Amino acid sequence: MAKNRLLRMDNVGIVVESLDKAISFFTEIGLKLEGRATIEGEWAGRVTGVGSQRVEIAMMVTPDGHSRLELSQFLTPPTISDHRTAPVNSLGYLRVMFAVEDIDEMVARLCKQGAQLVGEVVQYENAYRLCYIRGVEGLLIGLAEEIGKK
Repeated sequence: MAKNRLLRMDNVGIVVESLDKAISFFTEIGLKLEGRATIEGEWAGRVTGVGSQRVEIAMMVTPDGHSRLELSQFLTPPTISDHRTAPVNSLGYLRVMFAVEDIDEMVARLCKQGAQLVGEVVQYENAYRLCYIRGVEGLLIGLAEEIGKK
């Protein structure tokens, strides 16, 4: 057995402008709010390299309990860059993909909340129906429905 093996991926972090709006959006997708807290202090700035910081975070968990999103709203210092509406061929982290039961129903529900379909819902072979949407704050989200799994 390898000594330094990877154990798991704990979460994906997303910095948002409005924590409340982001929580509402990801709740609509089907994640549950696991906890919410304010993180501050010298130790936190040493981890991030930002220095003195005060950040409100919310941990969202998928229904199976295996995947988490950590949503962060920086109270101080202010954010200095904004990549939320970058095109899909931009370098860096792109999106989070969620497996859903009914992609058409999910897209319709999210669009009622202000999300926008990026391209179209497309079928890949006889395996998946897929799409990208831009949700709250322009965040790019992928949806995938496995065909035959309804």
